[in-house]
Amino acid sequence: MHSLNVDLGERSYPILIGSGLLGNAEFLRTHIRGRQVLVVTNETIAPLYLEGLLESLAGFDKVDSVALPDGEAFKTLDTLNRIFDTLLEKRHDRSTTIVALGGGVIGDMSGFAAACYQRGVDFVQIPTTLLSQVDSSVGGKTGVNHPLGKNMIGAFYQPQLVLIDIDTLTTLPDRELSAGIAEVIKYGMICDAEFFAWLEVNMDRLLARDPEALAYAIQRSCADKAAVVAEDERESGRRAILNFGHTFGHAIEAVQGYGNWLHGEAVAAGMVMAAKLSQLRGWIEAEDVARLSVLLSKASLPQQSPANMGVDDYLTAMSVDKKVQDGKLRLVLLRALGDARVVADSPREQLIEALRACGAE
Repeated sequence: MHSLNVDLGERSYPILIGSGLLGNAEFLRTHIRGRQVLVVTNETIAPLYLEGLLESLAGFDKVDSVALPDGEAFKTLDTLNRIFDTLLEKRHDRSTTIVALGGGVIGDMSGFAAACYQRGVDFVQIPTTLLSQVDSSVGGKTGVNHPLGKNMIGAFYQPQLVLIDIDTLTTLPDRELSAGIAEVIKYGMICDAEFFAWLEVNMDRLLARDPEALAYAIQRSCADKAAVVAEDERESGRRAILNFGHTFGHAIEAVQGYGNWLHGEAVAAGMVMAAKLSQLRGWIEAEDVARLSVLLSKASLPQQSPANMGVDDYLTAMSVDKKVQDGKLRLVLLRALGDARVVADSPREQLIEALRACGAE
């Protein structure tokens, strides 16, 4: 087992990474302070892992569960209310702990529910997809989508523990594994050029679900993210680099309809757009963009805009992105491979050129 720490003072918490952790009751008991637990999962994950987790939680005074519909399309306030309904119907008090068992949608909604219920209760992240293991479960971003924008309603709220059992990846569909790899690649692009080079050599091992390669990639990704979050918990500065490719990707998700493109797929195409814009700014070389393209191709990830999206679709969707400040769109671009910066002055002409280079009409 590997252990990392997200260093946030009194809000610090561990990330545990290994095999067989889901059935280890001791890890959970150590980080659940009260005697009540609500497990939030979805209808896909529940038949696979809920029973085993509930067995690990045996002995608490109250252990309840709720299985939500699966998918990004259900990351809404209406679905969130099902968590609150269960908490209230089962009479959970403010000593309860919400345990998120699932991917990024479940983790984000569970964390937001924990932040709101009785003005804040504990929660634990048990991410079951690669994307959630390397990204959304770490850092305390929680929330739901709005039809006009992704994750526009939410809160910063840190978990007590992130428990990553890589055995859950054995049941993950190939498409979702690839979507998670997009976020892994992101860390190499924004802050860890050495890791990017490792990915170029070891991508086949990740796609084959080699346990050693997966454990290393998850550990390295979480370490990179934990370091950035420790420096800037509430995204007032450096943490924004974690959104590399996301402004373009969120536009794709919003226009295409949440769930039609997986989040990692949209981010993959968005990273190419951001890299192309970085090249147009004169900061990286065409060779750097090509290296990203090759790596995404190996992982069967998209690099082009959806065929039915035009430049105006992007500009409209991006205008309501969370990273717009004082009317200016801030984008995460690359000064070099492994060196990302937040930029608020990208010329509109270059932005449009980058979009068109990636297939936007």
